[in-house]
Amino acid sequence: MVSEEDLQAVLDELHRLRTRVPQLTGALAAGVDGLVVAHDTPGVDPEGLSALTAAALGVAVRVCDATGNGAFRELLVRGEHGYVATYAAGRTAVLTLLAQDRVNVGRLHLEGRRSGARIGELLDAAEAAAARTVRPATRTTPARSRTARTPRTTTTRTTTES
Repeated sequence: MVSEEDLQAVLDELHRLRTRVPQLTGALAAGVDGLVVAHDTPGVDPEGLSALTAAALGVAVRVCDATGNGAFRELLVRGEHGYVATYAAGRTAVLTLLAQDRVNVGRLHLEGRRSGARIGELLDAAEAAAARTVRPATRTTPARSRTARTPRTTTTRTTTES
């Protein structure tokens, strides 16, 4: 579970990214499972975009595996009116950016990679902290004690015909 403070830090990073790259029209951080973590996507449904990102990510990961190109890093889709770029963000998240067609793609990659790394650090640290606070379940009922069984003896029967 990610704290409100961590979610706000991710959202702040998305806002700073949109300031650094003015041609961005949206930014979304999502889990690889397709659930929204934080978003700044005016005019775009964040849940739908997150689900589509997860689907595209699944295909991109398979392509990387099939071609032997290693772990997924980024995916760039160019449409008639702009770009959709998805970057790895730690172990369990991705960053998806929406940009106008006139964006400098090199700048988009530079800033997207930096923000993806920062968001990944935030979310991975939050996940690690949450894992440390989870304590193992304690047993509320006493454990059964086992007693040794005596070995079973078998007797053989023979039948005689008269």
